[in-house]
Amino acid sequence: MDYLLDFATSPLVWVAVIILFTIKQSVHFVPQNRGFVIYTMGKYSKTLSAGINFIVPFIQTVAADRNLKEQSIDIMSQSAITKDNITLEIDGILFMKVVDAAAATNNITDYKLSVTQLAMTTMRNAIGSLELDDCFQNRDAINAQILQAMTEATQPWGVMVTRYEIKDISPPQSIREDMEKQMTAEREKRSVILTAEGVKTSAITEAEGLKRARVLDAEAAKAEQVLAAQALKEAQILEAEGKATAIKLVAEAESEALAVVGKTAATKEGAKAVTLSLAQDAIAAHQAIAKEGTIVLSDGKTSDNISSTVAQAIAVSGSLNSHNV
Repeated sequence: MDYLLDFATSPLVWVAVIILFTIKQSVHFVPQNRGFVIYTMGKYSKTLSAGINFIVPFIQTVAADRNLKEQSIDIMSQSAITKDNITLEIDGILFMKVVDAAAATNNITDYKLSVTQLAMTTMRNAIGSLELDDCFQNRDAINAQILQAMTEATQPWGVMVTRYEIKDISPPQSIREDMEKQMTAEREKRSVILTAEGVKTSAITEAEGLKRARVLDAEAAKAEQVLAAQALKEAQILEAEGKATAIKLVAEAESEALAVVGKTAATKEGAKAVTLSLAQDAIAAHQAIAKEGTIVLSDGKTSDNISSTVAQAIAVSGSLNSHNV
């Protein structure tokens, strides 16, 4: 016990304690995204950034430790009256960060409380400038309006509002019932409109289909007529060409036959054959006339018996032979 008492009352111990305490007061390790505000004899002098920092002990002090990270603040539900005198319960959430630790310490007492109250006031003002339907339809516009107003107001405080979002908008029960009725009526109206448009579209589609079918039938009939006309034309052309070819061939055959007959008739045997053929033809002609009737007309120079006819044919043949000679 005497040893401990002597150690506690030793001047060296007290000097060591004072030195350690002084070092502790002069050396500060600042974490990342933190800002230490330093006062020198009660007056702001500097802000310590992240890392190891030194200050003058007992003369300089850490007045505030500010969080430089982005923070979220819930805006409690509050009443707001719209432009058309409807009371709404509305809440939101605010995102902010301290960009100047010194301003957040020196220019405002409690920056979080001030930002929260400013957000509530700005939100009521924004809702008051809009009607009920606009409040539900233009949330993004309301958020942007609140954000712009708060950015300008919080700049001197060293605080930057990065985002504001309305979480919920609750109208009174009577308004909700009216809105539900209106929504039901709108849905029924939309259903009727869609049904009518469907019937109209179906009728138009059916009419267009019938029209298209008639057009296709007319085009098909026209095409068939064109094909039939072309086929008939080609058949007529082929028939005419066939007839022309047949006539040409017959004429050529007759010409060749006449040439052969002429060459053969130039000989003695040919002359006899011609005489015989003429006699046979004459006999056949008289027989045909005799079958048709009992009266036979003649030129008055030709005899009525077959011998005279044969003699006449022989005379004609002799005349041809003498002409060829």
